[in-house]
Amino acid sequence: MNRLYYGDNLTVLRNEIERESVDLVYLDPPFNSQANYNVLFKSTSGEESRAQIQAFDDTWHWGDEAERAFDEAIHSWSTEASELLRAFRAFLKENDMMAYLCMMAVRLLELHRVLKSTGSIYLHCDPTASHYLKLLLDAIFGVEQFRNEIIWRRADPKGHAFTRYPSTHDVLLYYARNGDTKWNTQYRAYDEDYLESHYSSIEEGTGRAYTLSDCTNPNKNRPNLTYEWRGITKVWRWTKDRMQRAHDEGRLVYTKSGAPRYKRYLDEGQGTVVTSIWEDIPFVNSQAQERLGYPTQKPLALLERIIGASSNEGDIILDPFCGCGTAIHAAQKLKRQWIGIDITHLAISLIEKRLNDAFPGIKFDVHGTPKDVEGARALAMQDKYQFQWWAVSLVNAVPFGGKKKGADSGIDGLIYFKPEGKTTEKAIVSVKGGDNVNVAMVRDLAHVVDREKARIGVFITLADSTGPMRTEAVKAGYYETLYGKYPKIQILTIADLFNGKQPNIPLVDSASFKKAPKESEGGTQDQLPF
Repeated sequence: MNRLYYGDNLTVLRNEIERESVDLVYLDPPFNSQANYNVLFKSTSGEESRAQIQAFDDTWHWGDEAERAFDEAIHSWSTEASELLRAFRAFLKENDMMAYLCMMAVRLLELHRVLKSTGSIYLHCDPTASHYLKLLLDAIFGVEQFRNEIIWRRADPKGHAFTRYPSTHDVLLYYARNGDTKWNTQYRAYDEDYLESHYSSIEEGTGRAYTLSDCTNPNKNRPNLTYEWRGITKVWRWTKDRMQRAHDEGRLVYTKSGAPRYKRYLDEGQGTVVTSIWEDIPFVNSQAQERLGYPTQKPLALLERIIGASSNEGDIILDPFCGCGTAIHAAQKLKRQWIGIDITHLAISLIEKRLNDAFPGIKFDVHGTPKDVEGARALAMQDKYQFQWWAVSLVNAVPFGGKKKGADSGIDGLIYFKPEGKTTEKAIVSVKGGDNVNVAMVRDLAHVVDREKARIGVFITLADSTGPMRTEAVKAGYYETLYGKYPKIQILTIADLFNGKQPNIPLVDSASFKKAPKESEGGTQDQLPF
């Protein structure tokens, strides 16, 4: 079942995901924040690399695509969603926010279709559009299926607030598919102040921390629980037999007045019940061990809580905007099945690497990425940047540049390596997806290698290389180390890479993304420490 899809999630949902087949949906879509999110990389020696690419454009504009989404939504099965979108358009007109809401509406309709009757959905957003999105969810899932608006404190206040309160939270909108949805109560560790005030007593002999609680019943109208205990008549919490058993087990402590108090051990507690305000999960800062360098990366603990609360082992988790794959990682760790969808090869490549690092030997299917030369050619014709990112991932290189004209300066990727195990060097990767390649392109790569003070250049081509190209590569000479000589310019076709051939580079130490920590075998949702 575990599957990754490259492509537009609307198309994948409609063509690949069956009706009522998913137990839990988590989505963290772009927020229409009018921002371009870049991915920054570091070289293996630790210094900031110039390698930076635009991961996604978090901006939507009204146009033909938005008009088409609006038309599809108002002609859908949901008359409530249709009426709501008409009202939105009358109020917002044809602006960027309206385009964003139309894009979300058609996808939420599909997510409703694929959810099981016992399933639920968590939509992660921020206050920019959360009020509009909640109305959309009300219309599609039903007002009665609303469960919670969860506030997650995602950041510390930055700077001084001169005109308003600092914005430090995201919103999670939690809805059920129907009334009988799965639920597992979540707990978090007790606060230190609570432990100090309530569990300061230590039992002699065992060293167990405990607190004393009242044995009386708050409901005074309970004749069956009203009896005399050691000279005191009250409405007790338990039956007399149960009270006697607690006494025999040494769980009752008597005050000077003779009133019993029940001994509750700290190690028997589950923690504090998690409410709709989540302040105990820190955001992924620059020093976080799990940080991979992907923009808007969410902490693993956040997704573990969501998946733990609203699904069981073996259930199917779907993330249609899976980005760097945190929901997928959490699902695998908690022994769930999963489906992830993203529209960039950058994200799919990162998730593949993340899963293989964290779960060695993991098996999963990847759909939508080229499986042969013809598939690679189709991708190159469709989107040259996606083709470049995909081709760069085949040699485990750092993607470089973006979609801005001239941004790459002849560089599509970087491979960092340590030829003698100490000093970090780099190889330049150049990708050509056209049908026509020539000797001038190889010569240009050699110039870039010299200009960048790199040691090796890797020329990846979709078309077959020519004799003059190979001759030009040989003329560039060799890069020599203590352990051998390596061609300074190396030409690899996509067919070569499909056949398992790789660049001839010494001691590669790729820094495309930070390596995800390996998860323990058979990982389950951990018990909270107290």
